Amino acid sequence: MKRRTFFEKCLSGGIVLTVFPLFGRNKKYDPKTEFPKRTLGETGEKLSIIGFGGILVSGVEQATANNMVASAFERGINYFDVAPSYGNAEEHLGPALKPYRDQCFLACKTLERDKAGAEKELHESLKKLKTDHFDLYQLHALTKKEDVEKAFSPEGAMETVLKAKKEGKIRFIGFSAHSEEAALLAMEEFDFDTILFPINFVCWNQGNFGPKVVNKAREKKMGILALKALAFTRIPEGTKKPYDRLWYIPIEDEKVANLSVRFTLSQGVTAAIPPGDPGFWDIALDTAQNYSPVTNEEITELEKISAGVAPLFQA
Repeated sequence: MKRRTFFEKCLSGGIVLTVFPLFGRNKKYDPKTEFPKRTLGETGEKLSIIGFGGILVSGVEQATANNMVASAFERGINYFDVAPSYGNAEEHLGPALKPYRDQCFLACKTLERDKAGAEKELHESLKKLKTDHFDLYQLHALTKKEDVEKAFSPEGAMETVLKAKKEGKIRFIGFSAHSEEAALLAMEEFDFDTILFPINFVCWNQGNFGPKVVNKAREKKMGILALKALAFTRIPEGTKKPYDRLWYIPIEDEKVANLSVRFTLSQGVTAAIPPGDPGFWDIALDTAQNYSPVTNEEITELEKISAGVAPLFQA
């Protein structure tokens, strides 16, 4: 599919479907070549620069989940991220990851903002994922100022998180956010080890969304984890979703997808998590396997591609 056709159809609300290779079957890499890894902030941990989003195994057969995780691990992926809100992903990821658990970095999250709710969710997640600890536990989807304030209030979720760390059930503490206001406030409230945040060239160029948060995280020497590297724009109202697991129009053109992932990985990011649809997995892996920073010419090209496009998020 030609790039111009793809973006014209996206902007006009047309649905474009692409046939992708089967999960983990892409052979555009030398299996003897180690998958790139980067150090996560000041944790000392080295993560594969592409992470396995647990939502990939939501709603699949256990045998399929086992194969997906085994394929990812064989490729060199050691960073796995999941949340209770991802359907039955925890139930499938736990057994699938068990053979590799000691060699992987497992991140989980909680949407709960109060102490009791977070404690209940934490222990349920540990049980489902068949582990005695999480390498990273995150306050999930901080969206409003009130989310941060409630989590840090007396009897708030942070009391559970800090207690769990003291007990050895959590090694590092982070948060995810889709709001600059919430992200900046959270970083003022606590010295988190990591942040999981949308870092996307359209949002960066058209919404000025990302630079301020990334700069703050760098100043604090946090590990920066990225979402939405392959997002393009919102689905026009009244238009059917092209992918069941995505609430936005993704980038299907492989050349632009390559530039987009490399743009994200060029912003001081430790790792990026691809969209929850398996079709985008191989594109992200192949790009990361052969990663090189975006050039000034490529940055200019991405600015032209994003011109006039409505970003998913704005500052």
